[in-house]
Amino acid sequence: MAEQDPVPMAAGAGQRLGAPETLGISTLDPGHRPPAMPPGRQVTIRVRMLDDTEELFDISQKASGKVLFDLVCSHMNLIEGDYFGLEFQNHQKMIVWLDHIKPIIKQLRRPKHTILRFAVKFFPPDHAQLLEELTRYLFALQIKQDVSCGRLTCNDSSAALMVSHIIQSEIGDFEESHCRSHLLNNNYIPDQMPLIDKIMEFHSKNLGQTPAESDYQLLEVARRLEMYGIRLHPAKDREGTRLSLAVAHTGVLVFQGHTKINAFNWSKVRKLSFKRKRFLIKLRADLNSSYQDTLEFLMASRDCCKIFWKICVEYHAFFRLFEEPKPKPKPVLFTRGSSFRFSGRTQKQVIDYVRESEFKKIPFDRKHSRVQHSSRVQHNSRLSPLPSPRHHEVPAEHGAPGLESPHRRHWTESALVSAEDPSASRTTRLSPTHQRNGHDDRDRTGSVSRTEERRGSARQTHPEHLNTGVVSNSPRLSASSGHSHGMVNGQKSLELCSHSPDGRQPSPLTSPLLNDAGSVRTDDEDEVRRKRFPTDRAYFIAKELLTTERTYVKDLEVVTVSFQSAVGQDEVTPDSLKNTVLSTFEPLHKFHTGFLREVEQRLALWEGRSNAHIKGDYQRIGDVMLKNLQGLKPLSANLHKQSELLVELEKACRASRRLEGLCRDFELQKVCYVPLNVFILRPLHRLIHYKQILERLCKHYPATHVDFRDCRAALADVSEVVEQLQGSLIKMENLQKLLELRKDLIGVDNLVVPGREFIRLGCLSKLSGKGLQQRMFFLFNDIILYTSRGMTGTNQFKVHGQLPLHGMTIRESEDEWGVPHAFTLVAERQSVVVAASSMKEMEKWMEDIRGAIEMAKTSNGPTSDILSSNLIDSNKCPEDSSVDAESEDDITAPHTSLDKPAPHRGNTMVHVCWHRNTSVSMVDFSVAVENQLSGNLLRKFKNSNGWQKLWVVFTNFSLFFYKSHQDDYPLASLPLLGYSVTIPTESENIHKDYVFKLHFKSHVYYFRSESEYTFERWMEVIRSATLPSGVPRFLNSKESHPH
Repeated sequence: MAEQDPVPMAAGAGQRLGAPETLGISTLDPGHRPPAMPPGRQVTIRVRMLDDTEELFDISQKASGKVLFDLVCSHMNLIEGDYFGLEFQNHQKMIVWLDHIKPIIKQLRRPKHTILRFAVKFFPPDHAQLLEELTRYLFALQIKQDVSCGRLTCNDSSAALMVSHIIQSEIGDFEESHCRSHLLNNNYIPDQMPLIDKIMEFHSKNLGQTPAESDYQLLEVARRLEMYGIRLHPAKDREGTRLSLAVAHTGVLVFQGHTKINAFNWSKVRKLSFKRKRFLIKLRADLNSSYQDTLEFLMASRDCCKIFWKICVEYHAFFRLFEEPKPKPKPVLFTRGSSFRFSGRTQKQVIDYVRESEFKKIPFDRKHSRVQHSSRVQHNSRLSPLPSPRHHEVPAEHGAPGLESPHRRHWTESALVSAEDPSASRTTRLSPTHQRNGHDDRDRTGSVSRTEERRGSARQTHPEHLNTGVVSNSPRLSASSGHSHGMVNGQKSLELCSHSPDGRQPSPLTSPLLNDAGSVRTDDEDEVRRKRFPTDRAYFIAKELLTTERTYVKDLEVVTVSFQSAVGQDEVTPDSLKNTVLSTFEPLHKFHTGFLREVEQRLALWEGRSNAHIKGDYQRIGDVMLKNLQGLKPLSANLHKQSELLVELEKACRASRRLEGLCRDFELQKVCYVPLNVFILRPLHRLIHYKQILERLCKHYPATHVDFRDCRAALADVSEVVEQLQGSLIKMENLQKLLELRKDLIGVDNLVVPGREFIRLGCLSKLSGKGLQQRMFFLFNDIILYTSRGMTGTNQFKVHGQLPLHGMTIRESEDEWGVPHAFTLVAERQSVVVAASSMKEMEKWMEDIRGAIEMAKTSNGPTSDILSSNLIDSNKCPEDSSVDAESEDDITAPHTSLDKPAPHRGNTMVHVCWHRNTSVSMVDFSVAVENQLSGNLLRKFKNSNGWQKLWVVFTNFSLFFYKSHQDDYPLASLPLLGYSVTIPTESENIHKDYVFKLHFKSHVYYFRSESEYTFERWMEVIRSATLPSGVPRFLNSKESHPH
């Protein structure tokens, strides 16, 4: 079986070769006369409607499924018929949808004995996108059926609420005896009796609600349920676990029973296919994802795979594409794969057409409704508004209890002819909303980029429409639904967003199943169209100031906005802590917001993007920095007291478990992309960044340059402040690291004590009777701890033992034990043999340990036992044989546990070192925070073609990726420990300037910068993380400690 490829999206609607002419007839045009019925013998088709009536339709055997479907929709005067379909049970006893393109005779083996069911096929995320009352009524009938048969599962409250809206539309306002009698005679949900009182309670609150309003409220409740619109297809994973697959507007879903366990968003799916019984989902490469590139599910048969694949293709096309995809021409000789493609209008076209057209509102009948309203015509019979040419009553095969017997009515193709003025009928095809206009492929790619970018922003703009039943991972798998006005499936309507920045209309979105058009891409033509910015090195240094200032202001907002709203407003937060945070960070945020505005204005003038531009006068930045750094001096006077804020926050958390939980939960939020304590020290690190930028400017400028004097004066001012704070900064960084490590460790009572200094942490293999076992070692100036990452849901490391440095000796022991890179730590009570991953790692560890031993001989550091009293003896650790082996791909994703509902951060440097089998020192941490960098980069994967423009922030040994600098949290992150940074070789065919390459094992990424200066800076800061220093930094033992 050849692979079945999903249909690519084309720019305009087209006609399949050999397709019948009826493809041109739309269910949206009830007033348009269809072409002549194909010759041939007539057959009678039975269709069961959603109100349980049956209709008979005479149609030619050679007619396509589209002709029959148009006949059904026209019979009901249904304008938004594209949401519906006709389903039937084929000869293999499987429920399938009637294909609109194939002739009916090829689909129904015994037409006279087959009942087709008119049903909802595409469930939109927001019922407000259904613009016609009749459409919402039909959806309400579908929900009623799904609830009754148990397909739409939910809790008792939701079930009772939905039934209350159903009976409100059927019997009207609440009257106790009438309502109870009706519920006793009619079953709407399985096991209804225990819920009758709750249903009546909800019904009593629906006073005055019309049937149309009841339909709307019913859909409002239903759309929030996890099983809304879900049709399960049984499958198994590779391990044989029984699962179910389903498809929704967001993508492909995986269920276990009636519980959703996974979701694959369309934007993350590269291709869907099937081979025999195997259904395959090929995913895009993702930094944060732990999934393989291709996921495989085993279904009962090839036909089951094909049925599910077809509905996936149709769901994707209907909700994701702007226009009907263009069919592929038939090959002359050989065929490969299925020729099936989605045929019909997309949701975008349906909504636009209905909004732009004016239709006469024709009253329809609600079969089960007894409510009469003067403003509406309510006949208590059936859906059809037209007279019946021939009427038969037949008994129902599967009648619902308490409902009147279903009716069957007979219709022919003549029912499609409208009684309205033929001149009022519209053309059968919409003009394509997006025209190609002769643009080449590169123009279309750029348009796709901008359209998709706007789609993403639209989704973020309307969080109130997020589907709560969709998993958000990672990539986060988020699902958006559109606003009822101006939104379609989470993206702005064409009137709002169809034009690209250069004034041209974008092409339709290409299917993300086939290529990378779902991401924001830049190509050579986009690059040529970019403005030619200044090439002076000073301009790019000033631009670095701008980009890093943007990140710094966002970091301040994490404390002043996000932390305050999540933690600061809670009553358990001490007033003293609130006041300290506000008095420290609010003035800084206000000041730097103004400073950022000035820098942005100056760069705009420098680039010539202002009418006030006068060449030369604005091509400098020193005056802006001098003025603002002088204004910053008063705010920097108290920065040496940041340690007090760290200590106060720590004490408050230890005093209140609720506050500790709030802070822990806040650190798990996406906006808190590094540990909270790091944000508290950001103002001190920012002063160092200013100093580095001014040093580069002064080094670049000649002494005669107009900007040199201001830069030198500003450098003198900031250097004075940095020098005054340097001693305090070292202590505060040490305190911050101790506080952070305490959260990562289990079994430590008093890690944070005066005099203790952190030196290095990392992975070493400990030799025991069971062989070499991976352990995480922590080196302080008085003690060594060794730990393992056990089977805990909190992502913490359990301490197994401690080795005091006082009296310790160290020696190489590779020859003694026959283990590469081994050395022995000989303490007073025990000896431990460990092995490093490389000679370089061993040298760094031995150098730092020897330095710490020498310091321990002369200092009066802490000597207290820091292990918990209930910790087992370090020489008898049963956990030594059960180290948790976790996939490296999981390092950037937070972990959860069913046993412990309070997980800690799972992406700290401790976890990265554990997975990458490396180590970092306190010097490395200091260098990493001082070498922050931000800016736009173009990223390319190893096997991809296009370059993706991202806003990238380097800090804390990691790259954080954003869509733009305005985003509040990163989309993904890439820890750089263990990575190598190089320049691509000629054989890699990266024929671009300013490209650097990051690679670790099989992971390869390419990044492009905009200039030689930015290229050098990115290489510099990334090397500071990928090539960590081995020189230890010790505090002066005579200096006082802030804690």
